[in-house]
Amino acid sequence: MEKETEKQNLGSGSIPGLMIKLAVPTIIAQLVNLLYNLVDRIYIGHIREVGDIALTGLGLCFPVLMMVTAFAMLIGSGGAPRAAIYMGKGDNETAERILGNSVTSLIVISVVLTIFLEAVAEPILWMFGASEKTLPFALGYMRIYVAGSIFVMMTLGLNMFITTQGFAKISMKTVLIGAICNIILDPLFIFAFHMGVKGAALATITAQAVSAVWVVRFLCGRRTKLRIQRRLLRLDAKVLPPVLALGLSPFIMQSTESLVNIAFNSSLKTYGGDPAVGAMTICSSIMQVFSLLFQGLSQGAQPIVGYNYGAGQLDRVKRTFRLLFFSSLCFSCAACAALELFPGLFVSLFNDKPELVEIAVWALHIYAAGMFMLGVQFSCQQTFVALGQT
Repeated sequence: MEKETEKQNLGSGSIPGLMIKLAVPTIIAQLVNLLYNLVDRIYIGHIREVGDIALTGLGLCFPVLMMVTAFAMLIGSGGAPRAAIYMGKGDNETAERILGNSVTSLIVISVVLTIFLEAVAEPILWMFGASEKTLPFALGYMRIYVAGSIFVMMTLGLNMFITTQGFAKISMKTVLIGAICNIILDPLFIFAFHMGVKGAALATITAQAVSAVWVVRFLCGRRTKLRIQRRLLRLDAKVLPPVLALGLSPFIMQSTESLVNIAFNSSLKTYGGDPAVGAMTICSSIMQVFSLLFQGLSQGAQPIVGYNYGAGQLDRVKRTFRLLFFSSLCFSCAACAALELFPGLFVSLFNDKPELVEIAVWALHIYAAGMFMLGVQFSCQQTFVALGQT
């Protein structure tokens, strides 16, 4: 009965009500998901004597973290909206085939990515702008994080299939469970066990492993509409290419952000030294918070758009997009104003060393100046993805 009610709601329920029901838990989930990295950065930034250098070292790992997320989005953002469209058509068999192919793809990509990144970790970090001081911190974090990247990818990629079915609260619980584990383990590993940056990485992947187990168990259980089935795990040449094509847009957005971050760190190391790299680490962290809020809002609308598009209810699709567009625009303008008016408040969360704070506050004013347009970008791009428009 619960499944049938949720299915009918996506096609006939109040659009503002559905948006709130799906977007609020998704936004909370995105914020909590960000805690994995933010908590690490806040703790590391306050390690006595070496906090600023350790935080800069962690910032050098950002492009790798972004790239892992990009590959998870390639599969999750490509597969989940297509599954929603087929659910709207009443073809759950095809939707489950998409889910099965996505599971296998995430595993294969994560294994290949782990082997490659472990092999080239040190030269990559030198290319990213590492110095003799920051390399040990960056390398310590990166090797452990990469070793557990399969858990990161499974959690991020498959959790989208939970959201797209309308189980936004279950999706939120996925990251809540992991975040609570991370918040508990971080001070334990970093300070109590004196593991420093390595402890932060170990806490993060342990928490992600717990989340991954939760996601897989749910998608294999009775409550889910789309179930992971062994017979559907074999890669299908008819199923996978459309998933990859649709996921290419979110993948490009995330991966190019990684490349921009590499360019920033490399140039800043040359012209500003470690303090400049550390300031950019802080600015990037703050921007991630707000970007994930926009992403959460648009992902909350995706199941409504995709389901109704598959069901042929185009009027509901248009109404959902209009609501998403204007709410995202208002939100991005408010976020831009907050960062421009109170940059010091946000920067001080990460480090209180005067030299680093001064550079970061100055940079954040410029870095956030065009942020008011992010709402437009996310709402339009994510709607195209929800419609299956590659």
